[in-house]
Amino acid sequence: MTETETNAYDVVVLGAGPVGENVADRTRAAGLSTAVVESELVGGECSYWACIPSKALLRPAIARADARRVPGLRQSVQGPLDAAAVLAHRNYYTSDWHDDGAATWLDGIGADLYRGKGRLTGPRTVTVTGSDGAERVLTARHAVAVCTGTDAVLPDLPGLAEVRPWTSRNATSAQEVPGRLVVVGGGVVATEMATAYQALGSKVTLLVRGKGLLPRMEPFAGELVEEALAEAGADVRTGTSVESVTRENGTVVVMTGQGDRIEADEILFATGRKPRTADIGLETVGLEPGGWLPVDDSMLVSGSTWLYAVGDVNHRALLTHQGKYQARIAGAAIAARASGVPILETDPWGAHAATADHHAVPQVVFTDPEAAAVGLSLAEAEQAGHRVRAVDVEMSSASGAGLYADGYRGRARMVVDLNEEILRGVTFVGPGVGELIHSATVAVAGRVPISRLWHAVPSFPTISEVWLRLLEAYRDN
Repeated sequence: MTETETNAYDVVVLGAGPVGENVADRTRAAGLSTAVVESELVGGECSYWACIPSKALLRPAIARADARRVPGLRQSVQGPLDAAAVLAHRNYYTSDWHDDGAATWLDGIGADLYRGKGRLTGPRTVTVTGSDGAERVLTARHAVAVCTGTDAVLPDLPGLAEVRPWTSRNATSAQEVPGRLVVVGGGVVATEMATAYQALGSKVTLLVRGKGLLPRMEPFAGELVEEALAEAGADVRTGTSVESVTRENGTVVVMTGQGDRIEADEILFATGRKPRTADIGLETVGLEPGGWLPVDDSMLVSGSTWLYAVGDVNHRALLTHQGKYQARIAGAAIAARASGVPILETDPWGAHAATADHHAVPQVVFTDPEAAAVGLSLAEAEQAGHRVRAVDVEMSSASGAGLYADGYRGRARMVVDLNEEILRGVTFVGPGVGELIHSATVAVAGRVPISRLWHAVPSFPTISEVWLRLLEAYRDN
């Protein structure tokens, strides 16, 4: 019988996605020995099945749409996309689903990588089972960080497993474009994949249970994206539920709650996420398997002195960039506690507090048009009890918008706190607005007064001049 190997570290990180990588980077930079455990690919969901491949699929679609709005160019780009070339480009950006480069990076920062299934087996202890069945026990002197992320949720429909439905992983890694694709959902994954596959040549039907798309954004964001999808040829049906799904002789057959029958080659369910915590040994440390892990602003799990939960698994903000931000905060907090710092900087906006999770979470939806937002929507600000006013302008009010694209359509909104005269939230919808959102993030996170924003002069003629139009609308009304 082989003796189980045991190794001690200052920190053990469970999960080697972008969040786990950033925790390890910060703890190693602080001089703490760090082990990272990964059961799939180093680089995680974002690198191979989410952010990176989805944007590689979307970029040609958006570039073609933009080019078609430019005089002198539109006639040159009326043909179909080269789907094979787009998929090959996506494959390149996922490194053909090999993680050699990411693993080399981990090695370069001095973290030890353990491949296999990692489970908590007691306080400060993780047991890793390799593909060969061998077990290694890792003990942590200071911290274990759970960075295991989330999985797609499928609805409870009889016989769905036999249909072999797509989740986001299938949609971003498919090697062929289906002729007909049904997409179920109205959020970010649903709208982005509907945009991508409609452009790649699929006949897309988008089924949305709610009354509109992108329900967590300002209502006009979903309205403009829905209009554009319909104009591109997608069949968008809101207020529509899925009652049953079967596969008959290879064809997917969907019956809706409205009695409609829809046939397709594939069906994608983009209907939510659940935490990957069901089989990581939470019960061995007194926690409930399968649930989200609540944390304080330093990412320390409630009631623990050593267990951290970072990224999607804590359900604060299911976005890669926000998880990486949390990882930087958690790494700093772990290092400070390990060095015996008596009082951490956990006040709002302190070095050991992920305050932005509450006030300044940015997001870009890479549809056509793009939708970008940070902070609170008008409804969220009012529900939070702030005395606010929404200021809306058309994106076309900026000269740069018309130069960017003929017939530029879009809208901008800033939500102004009338008591403090700062911004609680900003939303932009329109071609190219993803590159505007960081300016809004700085304004919201920095609590920049309206009076000071007047002195932040936008360059002419750029789309960012919409900031001046917003400020003028606030002043004049």
